[in-house]
Amino acid sequence: MQKNLEIEAMRASAGSVVNVLKSLANTDRLIILCHLTQKELNVTQIAELTNIVQPTLSQQLMMLRKSNVVSTRRDGKQIYYSILDPKLNIILNTLYEHYCSETEPS
Repeated sequence: MQKNLEIEAMRASAGSVVNVLKSLANTDRLIILCHLTQKELNVTQIAELTNIVQPTLSQQLMMLRKSNVVSTRRDGKQIYYSILDPKLNIILNTLYEHYCSETEPS
C-alpha cells in the first residue's frame, strides 16, 4: 500500500470492497465463486461440482445475486451464473494460489 493513502478514494470504494469480502466469508459461497472463475455455470453444474445440496445452493446463489457479485443469464429454463466483476477473479485466483495450490508460489 502507498504511504499516503487517499482516504476519500478508500471511503468511496469501501462499500463495494466490504460487499465482496462478505461474499467470500462463507464456505459455500467461496467454493461456488471459485468454480465460477473457470467458466459460466448453470445451477445443475454448480451443484454437481460443489456437492452443495439444492436448498443451500439456492440460498447462497440468491445472496450472491443480491450483493451484485454474480450476474445471471437465462437460456430457456436454465439460469447461468458468472462473476460480475473481473477483479474478483484476480482476488479468487490469488487466494487459490496462496491457500489451495500444491506448490508454493515463487
